[in-house]
Amino acid sequence: MLTDLKPQAADKILMLIEEYKADTRQGKIDLGVGVYRNPEGVTPVMRAVKTAEQRIWEAQTTKAYTGLAGEPEFRNAMAQMVLGEVPSDRLASLATVGGTGAVRQALELARLANPGVTVHVSDPTWPNHLSIMKFMGLPFVEYRYFDNDSRGVAFEAMKEDIARAGKGDVVLLHGCCHNPTGANLTAEQWEEVAAILEKSGAVPLIDLAYQGFGDGLDADAAATRLLATRLPEVLIAASCSKNFGIYRERTGILMALAENNSARDLSQGSLAFLNRQTYSFPPDHGARIVSTILTDEGLRADWASELEDVRNGMLALREQLASELRDLSGSDRFDFIARHRGMFSRLGATPEQVSKLKTDAAIYMVGDSRLNIAGLNRDTVPVLARAIIDAGI
Repeated sequence: MLTDLKPQAADKILMLIEEYKADTRQGKIDLGVGVYRNPEGVTPVMRAVKTAEQRIWEAQTTKAYTGLAGEPEFRNAMAQMVLGEVPSDRLASLATVGGTGAVRQALELARLANPGVTVHVSDPTWPNHLSIMKFMGLPFVEYRYFDNDSRGVAFEAMKEDIARAGKGDVVLLHGCCHNPTGANLTAEQWEEVAAILEKSGAVPLIDLAYQGFGDGLDADAAATRLLATRLPEVLIAASCSKNFGIYRERTGILMALAENNSARDLSQGSLAFLNRQTYSFPPDHGARIVSTILTDEGLRADWASELEDVRNGMLALREQLASELRDLSGSDRFDFIARHRGMFSRLGATPEQVSKLKTDAAIYMVGDSRLNIAGLNRDTVPVLARAIIDAGI
């Protein structure tokens, strides 16, 4: 049987990581892998996370299973962080294996509710969105999102495309810090998106992987909160990997906002069913870290302060890179880098130019020219800026 397996395509980012590791040149720069790194190139354990883990270790008396949907304390704390005012009469939720698990369970829930569902997804989007849907056999269509000339959102084209989504279809949206482009909708544009979805009856699935990395915890949740208020049904897949820095703990949550109590109860039962069919009980350690932090005033304040330092550090790198490129190019054509938010920006370079960066300057980024701002520091920004100009970008 196993000899009949077909080879699977290798993940391009994982291949890039291995290529980077094998490069023996001094001064090489990794801007491909999508994790936060501090100026020393380390993905640190946050102070509040260390303290929370110590408290858990001292107080925990059992490793017995948690509930199928995860511990209520975690789910309630996350709902408050994401939604602000929690509509408990409408909210069903599920602890998941990371944000990726939340996206997968959201798509499974949508298919349970509507076997004929079509998913509308931005062009471009996080590659794993497409990979998951292809593996599931879910029909999907892409809507135009990124304007490669301005490096901003092609909003008129986006509106035209998402208006084609039918009732019961899913429109997959990035709540903030769009991956891979870094280009985000304005508050006014989100209002227009809400109006389109209200009219069509399509259900938004919001992937909220970077809350706190863009304009702040509440600002980054504003679009999600708007849609949750305006629309009868909303799916939200949130990750704790980035803003809590607990990547390897695989901690996420899926929230389903239903139209009424009855639909909420149906959704909650279906969510628990989906967990049972996939990995049964969800992992708890990362979820317990998060709930310990969010329910303790002192820990929450320290965590929020460190998260702000992370966010402001990335904004400073964006400003520095845009300034360096402005000086070197004699133009403002790279100012979009300072306007983008989150870890990523898409340069709009060709695959050949990206390859030239790697070959000539040992600078590694994804082939579509997505670069991870958090892979830089103050010393490497001028190196990247010069290499970008030399590559003809």
